[in-house]
Amino acid sequence: MGADLRNRVAVITGASSGIGRAAAITLARAGMRVVLGARRADRLQETVDIIRDAGGEACWLSTDVTRMEEVTQLAREAETAYGRLDILVANAGVGYFGRLDSMPLPEVRRLLDINLLGTIHGIQAAVPIMRSHGSGHLILVSSVVGKRASPGNGIYAATKFGQIALAESLRLELAETGIHVSVVCPVSTATEFFEQAAARSPLKFGPAGPIYSAEQVAAVILRVARRPRPEVMVYPPARLLVILNAISPRLADRIMAVYWNRVRREG
Repeated sequence: MGADLRNRVAVITGASSGIGRAAAITLARAGMRVVLGARRADRLQETVDIIRDAGGEACWLSTDVTRMEEVTQLAREAETAYGRLDILVANAGVGYFGRLDSMPLPEVRRLLDINLLGTIHGIQAAVPIMRSHGSGHLILVSSVVGKRASPGNGIYAATKFGQIALAESLRLELAETGIHVSVVCPVSTATEFFEQAAARSPLKFGPAGPIYSAEQVAAVILRVARRPRPEVMVYPPARLLVILNAISPRLADRIMAVYWNRVRREG
């Protein structure tokens, strides 16, 4: 069963839709008090209403994760509203599908700012609060492409690799503090992500391979919150690709090339 999460407090970024929204509802059902952050205030209010109607406790704050001051205020909202901060789910992220050599630099900066810098902002806002209480848990929502990049997705994959690097460093830096660090790596998830990324991108990717719902990923996040683990693959067989890539990158390239050729034909 793991740790009892009742009355513990979680801050979730990117909580207006997809995995973040599902995680907020799932953690609240487990008895947690949740603080939601994202840019779309109307979506946040809808999610808070769902949680409260079900008897849970939740609040929200409009948050742009690229702005350190706004993420700091989100973390402080947890203390103001509920007196503590136990878990940070760093989930905010966006994508772009295109060739790396022709990707517009504004799109490169946008992905780095939201996916990677936004995660760093969350860490720097949450860790001092967690240190003051002597405990906490950072859960970074990365991706299987953070372990093996896919073509047409290079900058997004780089940001997800970056999140994993942050977690690996943090696990050692925070080892004596009582703060756990976990990475959750989903595969394709049925959310707005692909539609929103494709609307900005020259290539039109859709979900590929095993497709999970946001609720299934949220259930994994809940399990990790109860039993902290360094790294979890939402689709466990994906670990085989990671191992293959470490042993034989050339063979892994051949496998990924099949996917890339299909995307180029369809795009």
